[in-house]
Amino acid sequence: MPSICFYFQVHQPKRLRKYTIFDINNSHHYEDETANSQIMQKVANKCYLPMNQILLDLIHKHQGHFKIAFSISGVAIEQMKLYSPETLESFKRLVKTGCVELLGETYYHSLSAVFSETEFRRQIRKHKELMLHEFNYETKIFRNTELIYNDNIARIAEDEGFQAIITEGTEKILGWKSPNFVYKPVSAKNAKLLLKNYSLSDDIAFRFSNQAWNEFPLNTEKYSSWIYSLDGNAETINLFMDYETFGEHQWQETGIFEFMKVLPERILQHPSFSFNTPSEVIQKYEAKDFIASPNLISWADTERDLSAWMGNHIQDDSLEKIYSLEKRVYNTQNNNIIETWESLLTSDHFYYMCTKYFSDGDVHKYFNPYNTPYEAYINYQNVFTDFENRLIALEKANLKKAKFIAKKPSSLNTKKVLKLEKV
Repeated sequence: MPSICFYFQVHQPKRLRKYTIFDINNSHHYEDETANSQIMQKVANKCYLPMNQILLDLIHKHQGHFKIAFSISGVAIEQMKLYSPETLESFKRLVKTGCVELLGETYYHSLSAVFSETEFRRQIRKHKELMLHEFNYETKIFRNTELIYNDNIARIAEDEGFQAIITEGTEKILGWKSPNFVYKPVSAKNAKLLLKNYSLSDDIAFRFSNQAWNEFPLNTEKYSSWIYSLDGNAETINLFMDYETFGEHQWQETGIFEFMKVLPERILQHPSFSFNTPSEVIQKYEAKDFIASPNLISWADTERDLSAWMGNHIQDDSLEKIYSLEKRVYNTQNNNIIETWESLLTSDHFYYMCTKYFSDGDVHKYFNPYNTPYEAYINYQNVFTDFENRLIALEKANLKKAKFIAKKPSSLNTKKVLKLEKV
């Protein structure tokens, strides 16, 4: 009896304001609150609020037989609380149904898994605490930023208490195997691995409104027939995608909302199929085999690698500089400095610097608030320079304070001096 496992990524970065060289040392205000507010409210009205209501109606309509999962980044939740609290409340209503699973991830949607295991673990734990605080929910399944994955990431995720990891079902790690089964990472003792069926996922996420696609238009009858064709050759069909697919990337006018309103009923007409959350899937099915992933993969672009965020000289320069500050940042024990640094780790900042303009160029331009990747780089470097200057100033102040304390006699030493003077 195959399961349909829907998972949606919810993430909105904190965008940087236009920060010039004239702002360096004069303003420590980096974020564009106006843009962040406008974009959050736009996406909430186009996607989050209407789609959350559709999903809530579907859950009630199918009396618990329709289930889904979300991963919501910490920076997305921070912005919901500031700019669209009704959106956060609508997610909480979904979670309370018991038919929605929340997944663990990095709080700042960062590349920390690649550059710093210590920071990676910090962000995982910070996100766990956020899910408990906001939703009273303990996450059991892990998905890393943009499904970035390798054997080491699986090891760390299991070590942090997760029962399974989800990633891209690319041939790079699957070879001849099918993504439609549960597997185990070679580096894990007990944790399982769920792999995205990228063909069926991308039919909705990317091709739904593409009139040049030979399967256009996509309707629920056609799509469910593709699902049904896997009966007997699949145990779990994992449909993973950006939540903004609905209403934002695929506009309401394309019929995407109507498609989702009908799809669960159409699939459930087949008695062999059911909807399950990732946690239910790993309980329901045994692992078929081990999967090795010595190299890093992701769900981005046709390459399914990390070239969307790193690899060109401006990306690598920015990443090297910002991660080089880690120990110094934490040594300050200054929460404002620490949180600002962590926010500057958000992967989107480096995505904007991507210079790929081939098969995935249009996708990168759609998500990029800058005219060119070099403009993104210059803006980020200006922010970095000011932040590093602040860090240096704080280090000097702390050193001066430490020297002063070291020179100042303690009350105990003072008493000893007084006794000696009496003698």
